[in-house]
Amino acid sequence: MSVPSRLRVVFMGTPEFAVPSLRALAGRHDVTCVVTRPDAVRGRGRKLVPSPVKAVALELGLPVLETVRVDDEVVARVAHERPDVVCVAAYGALLPDDLLSVAPMGCVNVHASLLPHGRGAAPIQRAVLEGDEVAGVSIMRIVHDLDAGPYCRQASVAIGEQPCVQLMGALAELGAEELCLALDAMTSGEATWTDQDESQVTYAAKVQKTEMRLDPADSALANRRRVQASLDAAPARLSVGGRGVRALDARLSDVAAEPAQVIVHKGRVHLGCADGALELLRVKPDGKREMDAAAWAAGIRGDGIAWGRA
Repeated sequence: MSVPSRLRVVFMGTPEFAVPSLRALAGRHDVTCVVTRPDAVRGRGRKLVPSPVKAVALELGLPVLETVRVDDEVVARVAHERPDVVCVAAYGALLPDDLLSVAPMGCVNVHASLLPHGRGAAPIQRAVLEGDEVAGVSIMRIVHDLDAGPYCRQASVAIGEQPCVQLMGALAELGAEELCLALDAMTSGEATWTDQDESQVTYAAKVQKTEMRLDPADSALANRRRVQASLDAAPARLSVGGRGVRALDARLSDVAAEPAQVIVHKGRVHLGCADGALELLRVKPDGKREMDAAAWAAGIRGDGIAWGRA
């Protein structure tokens, strides 16, 4: 059976990472329905806020289906759309096997790692925390087991020292490009699928808040990576002089400092670690606004001040 070049697509996604894929698909194909997670309470106002995907879908005039679980009713709704393919990007819930056979071209997923490395919930943060040189995306078929399907396209970017939020944005755009190229190849029959080597599988579990606490007993590099990997859901935090603060940006320092020692000199704040020092560049003290470390340093008083885990 021939497949039209302009496909009928059901898209499933929720966070900001999925938005570029939705926009790219809507520009090239007929997105007949967008499935996303329900509005959630976010921000200081504690108000119900739509998911980034829902907000963009409404902007584009696309029908939206909100659901916590993909149950039989949702599967039936997706089937009713008669999609050629179901495209998924960070939807946020397990998909039942019944959904995988709804579309002739199956279900394809934008996964933010170079599979088989980095299966699971937090591949981008884990790549930063583990000091990987590159991060990437894979366009894979969804199968019963978690992130275990074959992939037809992969692409990567250098991690360097870019913050995790910036890296996620770059990978989201890259994933959207690769998804569209994968659909083109699938439509023409030129897609080549590679089975994952199970002997090379690694998992990227969700990052817990406790993992992101800076620790003077760890190396300066390990602490800098925590700052680089920091997200609102799991921020890099520490305590200075008994007061909590979020570290938003930092770099390795060549200042000599003992572990847990805080050195403030000419508006610069250096934290002693197990093997060197870390310089804070931008912070958000608890209960206060975000600020440069130089402005924050003006309020740090007293010799012998120490820092530790928040």
